[in-house]
Order: sequence, then C-alpha cells, then structure tokens
Amino acid sequence: MAFIDLRSDTVTKPGKAMLEAMFSAPVGDDVFSEDPTITELEVYAAKLFGKEAALFCPSGTMTNQIAIKAHTEPGNEVICDVNSHIYNYEGGGISFNSGVQAKLLQGQEGRLSAELIEPAINGDFDWLTNTRLVSLENTVNRAGGSYYTLAQIKPIHALCQAKNLKLHLDGARIFNALTESGESTLETGKYFDSISICLSKGLGAPVGSLLLGDKEFIKKARRIRKVFGGGMRQAGFLAAAGLYALKHNVERLKEDHLRAKKLEACLLALPYVESVLPVYTNIVIFNLKKEVISGEDFEKKLREKNIKISAFGKQTIRMVTHLDFTEDMLETSLNVLKSLV
Repeated sequence: MAFIDLRSDTVTKPGKAMLEAMFSAPVGDDVFSEDPTITELEVYAAKLFGKEAALFCPSGTMTNQIAIKAHTEPGNEVICDVNSHIYNYEGGGISFNSGVQAKLLQGQEGRLSAELIEPAINGDFDWLTNTRLVSLENTVNRAGGSYYTLAQIKPIHALCQAKNLKLHLDGARIFNALTESGESTLETGKYFDSISICLSKGLGAPVGSLLLGDKEFIKKARRIRKVFGGGMRQAGFLAAAGLYALKHNVERLKEDHLRAKKLEACLLALPYVESVLPVYTNIVIFNLKKEVISGEDFEKKLREKNIKISAFGKQTIRMVTHLDFTEDMLETSLNVLKSLV
C-alpha cells in the first residue's frame, strides 16, 4: 500500500499534464540567457506581481539568500520574526552568505507589525549594527500557516520607506495566503522591494523558486546566483513545470485548506491532543499530551498505518495538505487518527 504523505507540500510529484509540458518545453542555455521557457516563466511571474523582472532559481532558500545579499552589506542587520524560515531553516545562510546578523522579534502568530519593528530599528551610532532589511514570511510555516493581509503589510511598507529600509517577502506559500485573503498579486507586489515565490510547495512543481524585483535588483541578483552556483543550463524543462503550476494549480489551493480544516476539527476532539494551532491555510500543527503518547510513538503508529507526518518537536507534530493528498486519503487519515484513541 502506498504511503499517505503529510510531511510537507514539497512531496508532490508532477501529474501527466505537467510532465507533458516539461517534455515538450523548448530549451537553451540559460547562463547565456537563451532558454526561452525560463524567460517565459520569469516574464510571466514578474508581470503577475507587477515587477520589472524575475530570476529562476533551484530553491526558495537560494532566492531568499540572494535577496538578503543583494539588499545588504556585511555587518548589516535584517529584522525578522523568530519563526522565520530565513533564520531557522536556511543553514545559517544569513551570516554565512552575507555576513549579516538577524534581529529576531516575537510577532503575533509569526506576523510582525510596524509598531513592533520600529523600536527595533537601530539608530545611527558607530557601535550599533546598521539595520538595512526587514523580511516577512507569508504564509508563516512555523506558526501554522498564518498569513498577512495588505492591511497589515501597508504600515510596515510605510515604515520601511520612512526609515530607508528594504522590505523582502519570503513568499514561499504566498498563493496560499492570497487564496484566503482574496487579495491580488498585483496589489501585493507594490509593497515589496523583492519577493521570493516557491513553485515546488503548494503549486506542485518538482523544483524551483523565483525572485522578483526591479531590473537593477535582478541584474545584481543574477550575478549573486552565479556566485552561489545557481546558474543552470537547459533548465527550461524545470521552468515548464513552474509555468504550468502558476497557470493551473493556484485556484485549487482552496481544496488543501478545506482538508486542513477537517484535520483540525478532528484533532481538536481527540483526547491525546493537548492543543492545535489555528489552521489558516494548509498547515496543521498540534501538540500531544506527553502523559498519553510521545511524539516518537505517535509518528511510529501512523507510519505503521502508512501515514507519514513530520515531528516539529518532542511533542509537536506538523501535517501539511497538498495536491497529492486526496479526499479519500483525508478520510483514511481521519479514521486512523480516531482509531488511536
């Protein structure tokens, strides 16, 4: 029996239509800017968010790290939430790649506010680090898929403008956020100097992320990508999957969110579950009662039932819904969770 994989929305595999788009893609050497499919993807994504240009990269970690390096100089500081992916899950790249330190703030469910950021901006003194960049994550992975609305973003943008700071969006799951908020990509793009969007999470492409910005920023980013070893040759086969994902797999994200809410409702009623973070999009994070079952035993029991989940701590579990997690799989998962009582 095949496993039901709820570890992440990165586990999806290309369907028949996406594979056909990949196999039929015209390609060239992108280091020479000669891959037509990559160019098409970059132009399409940039226009989607109202940006001048885009850069195709292998991963969201690379697009985030390129953005940080392009916006800063060694010795600068980036402000981000304590839950941020750029701080927790990118291998220490902030300091390793850019020589920049992070100032961590405790936001509300992973979301920062202008009121929280402003007092954290350093003054112009020789002995203080030069604050240069603010980075937001949308949705917030470690906070259970919480998301920003434009009403929350606009004051942060205004503050960054007033303080001469750059504002970056780690939009790994930005389309999940916009699916729930009902807001547009074009409007969102107005408020960020750079945006990273991931194609291999909820959108279902096998690999790839895009960095968006103005032409000068992307020109600088392209050089940094080369330094990072991210220049690719006939990668149009991969870009074609991303292009298909952007055109066909955004609207269906709502299905993932509805299934995540059903998992949430089930978990809230189970006697071995201590608490569940509010489910906003496709991420479900919950804590187990240590006197009833350990996280390790819970993971083992589910694996015995052919369900894979992700341990987020000793007693904390994460499940993520995605396009390969069907309604039948949901029903099976709900029944298994109830059977563990």
